[in-house]
Amino acid sequence: MQLLLQLWGVGCSKSLLFLNALLLLQFFEYISGTKLFCMEFTPIAHYHSLLPAKFGVPRQSGLVPELKGRIVFLPEYRNPDTLRGIEGFDYLWLIWGFSLNAKKQGEWSPLVRPPLLGGNEHVGVFATRSPFRPNPIGLSSVHLCGVEYGADGPVLVVSGADLADGTPIFDIKPYVVYSDSHPGARSGFVDGKEWRELDVVFPAEMRGAFTDEEFAVLCRVLELDPRPQYHDDPERVYGMPFAGHDVRFTVSCEGVLRVVNVVKI
Repeated sequence: MQLLLQLWGVGCSKSLLFLNALLLLQFFEYISGTKLFCMEFTPIAHYHSLLPAKFGVPRQSGLVPELKGRIVFLPEYRNPDTLRGIEGFDYLWLIWGFSLNAKKQGEWSPLVRPPLLGGNEHVGVFATRSPFRPNPIGLSSVHLCGVEYGADGPVLVVSGADLADGTPIFDIKPYVVYSDSHPGARSGFVDGKEWRELDVVFPAEMRGAFTDEEFAVLCRVLELDPRPQYHDDPERVYGMPFAGHDVRFTVSCEGVLRVVNVVKI
């Protein structure tokens, strides 16, 4: 391909060479059925928190503001200059990858079932925040708690994220109120729908497995009902990994979540 471009461009001006190259690329795409343009994403950092699996991760950012996490940059991005001025912002946008998807990239459906609609009603994938998308990329707004400096270079401490431990971060941008906030905007099927929260019963003898801060986060995560919304079996025992433990619980038809065991992993 490079040789063809060189031969095609002999004796041409730069502008004509550019046009010739575009035409040649379009012709190659046409005869081969292959798109030559492809943007490759590589992580700049990884997110770390108390939730190592998808089960239990808040369904949207901001729902569990008590949940803190750390964004640790890869060595080539640990230059402190990359974060100069960032502490002047209260919130950040994280662009990240759905690394725990069971489906492979490219496996997607035009219709999905949002949990807020009970998991039974179909909505177009581009009208939802479903993780199963043509390009499995997530976007979250998180609160910036501060920047720590240590052996891992500068580390961002954030709260309210809806990411699992180990999630790759592709980019970070500041949240700007004048352009990013739209008070009064419609929210489609989300408007008028309230998430049913659960009453959590947590035996006192099991609380010692967690610090006070961890326990507060855990209770909030459980209140938001981490189960798939089409699950409604009061006899089923669920297990949710959290802070190095497997938290096992049941949920009654009346909306009461009872923790039945906490097992160290």
